[in-house]
Amino acid sequence: MIISIASGKGGTGKTTVATNLALSLESEVQILDCDVEEPNSHLFIKPVIEEVKTISTPVPDVDMEKCTLCGKCAEICQFKAIVVLGETVLPFHELCHSCRGCVLVCPEKAITESERKLGVIERGHRNGLELVYGKLRIGEAMSPPLIKKVREYTRPDILTIIDAPPGTSCPVIASIRGADFVLLVTEPTPFGLHDLKLAVGAVKILKIPCGLVINRSDMGDDQVKKYAEKENVPVLMEIPFDRRIAEIYSRGDMVVEEIPEWKEEFLKLYQHIEKIAG
Repeated sequence: MIISIASGKGGTGKTTVATNLALSLESEVQILDCDVEEPNSHLFIKPVIEEVKTISTPVPDVDMEKCTLCGKCAEICQFKAIVVLGETVLPFHELCHSCRGCVLVCPEKAITESERKLGVIERGHRNGLELVYGKLRIGEAMSPPLIKKVREYTRPDILTIIDAPPGTSCPVIASIRGADFVLLVTEPTPFGLHDLKLAVGAVKILKIPCGLVINRSDMGDDQVKKYAEKENVPVLMEIPFDRRIAEIYSRGDMVVEEIPEWKEEFLKLYQHIEKIAG
């Protein structure tokens, strides 16, 4: 089973839920940290790193001695990553989605490919827990290609927990598509409710079962619960504002190890997810 843990906004506690849920389960578990712009699961898991792999993507290079300036490469590119300007052809590698369309349509075979670095993927273990996370290259504009590479590490024989990036844009869709269940983490504030509505809308479009965790549940108001009831999104867990939890988080430690009773709560959370996801 694949569980994606997402939220409409940052700072709601996705990583806290993902890492503590994984450590609570006694079976073999895998975490994929797909928040490649700011991965932080490894700060809490503290794995022994076994593999570091550089990830690149193909981008076009044009041989102007062969090029006839026919413009077919520019016509097929939907992202304006290659354009014909006067007597030259300019590829914009930062905009390229590596579809290879320009290479296929060039009648003169004037377009070849080089590699553009996206970032790195690191893989490690902590006891029976496997952690894989990506780190996007500084200055890189597109994270979905690296997220897809992280997701290629998914093992069908064990439970996979995906720590998705915040928001509802392309990186989030790349992280939750194909999941068996999406666990949304929010907070009972107007900002939390606004972004939760966007996240629920995205999950419903993808037709994935979902549930809700309300973090800092004893603060703010009850509008999140009313919205969840209206949309038939079950509230599976509530985490109150607790100074002990905040201190544990700030040290980079695990709540289920420092406060053992929370392990039972996260086990109950997983049982709820299993029941809904089937």
